[in-house]
Order: sequence, then structure tokens, then C-alpha cells
Amino acid sequence: MKVLMVLTSHDQLGDTGRKTGFWLEELAAPYYRFQEAGWDVTLASPKGGRPPLDPKSSEPEFQTDLTRRFEGDADAEARLDRTLPLDSVSADDYDTVFYPGGHGPMWDLAEDPVSIKLIEDTVQAGKAIALVCHAPGALRHVTTPDGSPLVAGREVTGFTDGEEAAVGLTEVVPFLVEDELIAKGARFRKTGDWQPYVVTDGRLITGQNPASSGPAADALIALLS
Repeated sequence: MKVLMVLTSHDQLGDTGRKTGFWLEELAAPYYRFQEAGWDVTLASPKGGRPPLDPKSSEPEFQTDLTRRFEGDADAEARLDRTLPLDSVSADDYDTVFYPGGHGPMWDLAEDPVSIKLIEDTVQAGKAIALVCHAPGALRHVTTPDGSPLVAGREVTGFTDGEEAAVGLTEVVPFLVEDELIAKGARFRKTGDWQPYVVTDGRLITGQNPASSGPAADALIALLS
């Protein structure tokens, strides 16, 4: 099984002067789930090369056994150094796609026509796709062949308004994932802040927060096994 993991290339947290990027746990936990399942993992990002890491995600309080394993894994770090440019990959070449989050995707992947087309092509080919935390925001402009929002009428989850408020970024982010998906007609589901929670609607899998990234990968593996 070949899985494409799509990471952000955006490193600025709005106008705050602070750095952002992808969230380490949301890459590391699925990465090792996929490896252990025997899957072939490819990493891509809009700009290619080394994607920016949200520096907070490597602080001690957010580290896990898997993030520490990733940072000490020479092969994993080498793969991260050479992510493929997103415009060089095709949905045809992969069995499934997984989007880790972090705040970065809200600025680039949510608006990137290449990312939007990749998701649309993946879905229209009948393949499964999973997105976690802020990455479900990348669905905001994704449509079905008839032009309606992909998420309309579908059950999804993602980083909640409450979680965004808790990290103090409600007024910084370009949109709120929960509000945006609801505005597009989604049936948004959630659990308590920071608790793992995954929603599967057909072949669309979404996870609420960093703790949901490993379980979302598990759900994807189970769906395709």
C-alpha cells in the first residue's frame, strides 16, 4: 500500500512574528503506524524540501515516544529533508493520502489549487483520505464534480473552536476549522478538548487534534486492510 503524506510549507503564524508549520506528533504517529503496517510512505509539501516544524510541537510537554523516535530516526529525518514538491505528485500513484495538521495548512494547503485538486482526484477515484487537527481546513474549497462542497452533509471533525480558543489563536488564524466546515454544510462532530476522536464517513477520515493522529492512521489502515 502506498500512502502520500502531505505537509505544509507555511511557517508564519499570521502577523504575530511567531513561527508555525506542521505538528510533529501528527507526522510521527501516523508515519510509524504506516511503516508497521508495511506501507510505502512518501512525503510531499507545496514547496518540497524540508517543511517547517511548528517549534512548539517539539517542546518537552508535547513530546511523545514517537516524536522522540522520529527525531532520532536518521531515515525519517532524511525523508523529511527531501519532501517532494506537491505539484510533482499525482493521486494516480498512491492508494491513499494523509494530511497531518499544525497551523500551517490553514494558510497554504487550504488555499493551494494543487492540494485542492489532489484531494478531489483522490476522492473521485474512490480512494480513502484522512486529515487531522487543522488539516481538515484544507477541505474548505474542495468540491464534488457537481460543484457542491465535498463536506456538505458529511460527518467530519477537526480542531475545534474551543481548542483554538484554548491556545489563544482565535483571532490569529485565517478561519476557524469548526466554523468553516459547518458553513460548508458539514455535520461537525467533536469530543472534549485534547481527547482523541476520529470520524469516518465513507472513505473520508478526520481526526480532531494531535492526539487523534495515530488513531486516524489506525482507522485508515483498518479501512484499507
